[in-house]
Amino acid sequence: MKESGFKKIVYNCKKATFLIEKKQIGNLSMREKLELKIHLAGCSVCRIFVYQNIVINKLVYNLFNEPQVTKGFKLDDDFKKKMQVQIMEKLEEN
Repeated sequence: MKESGFKKIVYNCKKATFLIEKKQIGNLSMREKLELKIHLAGCSVCRIFVYQNIVINKLVYNLFNEPQVTKGFKLDDDFKKKMQVQIMEKLEEN
């Protein structure tokens, strides 16, 4: 039995999260906006995802676009080497 288009979006968090991401970086079609609105009306998990996604995107944007207090801060070469050794050891364990 074929599912109706309504059921496909109401019970499809994967598509909803795709539309949430797409909305953050561009525009949605009218159909996509409606589908997302219908899904979010009944899915509290995806509503939480919307807010989390907004916060994460803002943090990443700020990380790469705003002046950082730590500009000019560099790690000691010995510290970098120790970190690299630890990373390699962990990779070899797995």
